Amino acid sequence: MLLNLFATPGLGSLLARRWVAGTGQLVLFLAGFVLFLVWFVKMMKDYYGLMFDAHEEPDMNAYLWYLKAGVLLAVAAWLWALVTSLQLLHAAKTPPPQLETKPPVLPK
Repeated sequence: MLLNLFATPGLGSLLARRWVAGTGQLVLFLAGFVLFLVWFVKMMKDYYGLMFDAHEEPDMNAYLWYLKAGVLLAVAAWLWALVTSLQLLHAAKTPPPQLETKPPVLPK
């Protein structure tokens, strides 16, 4: 559960053989992380540009949608990972069904 929630959402699900949930969580988280990186690089480019061209202050809201979308996707992946982890814990606590049938009798 800790790997699924705190490391990278999706890895724990993949280790638990939840292929669809794990792949979806990983793709969703990586897409959010890429959008966050795009926001960070664009903002840093504008701020480092101030060293050489100090005429114009960078617009703080110009790339804000990258940040919002990236954080939203990452949070969605973490919530999905939490739900999957709770499902795995519930499945692990549930005892296997007991069979009420008797074994077959072999002829002598």
